[in-house]
Amino acid sequence: MHIMRILALDSTAKVAAAALLDDDRLLCKAAVSDAMTHSATLLPEIERLLKDAGLTFADIDLFAASAGPGSFTGVRIGAATLKGIAFGRNKPCCAVSALEALAYNLRRTDGIVCALMDARRGQFYTATFAVADGKVTRLSPDEAKSGEEIAASLAAYPHVTLVGDGAAVALPFFDGLPVELCPEENRLADGESVGLVAYAMYRAGRTVSDADFAPVYLRLPQAERERLEKEKAAAR
Repeated sequence: MHIMRILALDSTAKVAAAALLDDDRLLCKAAVSDAMTHSATLLPEIERLLKDAGLTFADIDLFAASAGPGSFTGVRIGAATLKGIAFGRNKPCCAVSALEALAYNLRRTDGIVCALMDARRGQFYTATFAVADGKVTRLSPDEAKSGEEIAASLAAYPHVTLVGDGAAVALPFFDGLPVELCPEENRLADGESVGLVAYAMYRAGRTVSDADFAPVYLRLPQAERERLEKEKAAAR
């Protein structure tokens, strides 16, 4: 059976991450923890990984990137990077949920996992998953919700582990609920997790072309929201 060589990347939040996998087996990975330099560091990190593995872009069978939600700039950088390196290669691509990839960070645990990314303005990007025996099952869609709304939905579970850069920020909203933060080393984006989600998507037939790879924002960019607010105010 042909092994799928996967290149996976994530630049949706504070950490820019990339990884190379053969099917679900990690070959190598890297991460850079500076959101201000994703546009300058992501591609060089990918090229370094390929060089270390003795590979080129032509050796990649499946290109994957976190398509969002997350930082608008980071999501765009990831999408543009994937499209640039996959262009003209006629290879399948996967638009991975950044929240699902975060849940995969905890694939070796069992229980309910809530992935949280800080969306600012009092909101969080979030989704909830059940993890058991290494399998991650989605329980809710990716959404932008307030801390209070998330607390109400988590109250139904006996115990919840929080993951993502919004986990610690959201914690005060969950006072009195049986929640805990996952270990800090598992809390942020990991290219390996993106690759594992992508491999599952590939096996389920959920791939797209590089041309059809589309970012997922869940919310309008701030400039667009401000423009619409001004238009509403002017119309009053």
